[in-house]
Amino acid sequence: MKVYCYAKCGTCRKALKWLDDRQIEYEKIDIAQDHPDEAMIRELHKKSGLPLKRFYNTSGKIYKDLQLSKKLPDMSEDEQYRLLASDGMLVKRPLVIGDDFVLVGFKEPEWERIGK
Repeated sequence: MKVYCYAKCGTCRKALKWLDDRQIEYEKIDIAQDHPDEAMIRELHKKSGLPLKRFYNTSGKIYKDLQLSKKLPDMSEDEQYRLLASDGMLVKRPLVIGDDFVLVGFKEPEWERIGK
């Protein structure tokens, strides 16, 4: 399992602690330095079954600076994939990739299925 996270993110630290407490093995990847490319984001989006908007870090500085809440509704999916791939700080974190699942953000009830 791979976990894309950001060291300064409190939610990421909480999620990693949750995994550690349950002795779940994972590979930690710094999303700012080694973020998913466009092909990977397309694959993860499809695999997750989630709306593409869930992949955006809506509370992040870049999201707010670019006023994406106003722009995303008018952007095509292709444009959104390219944008997400352009900067790891635009991607909601932690981003967890398992063999048969993708988790975006840290919501304990959603994570319970990987803790079993």
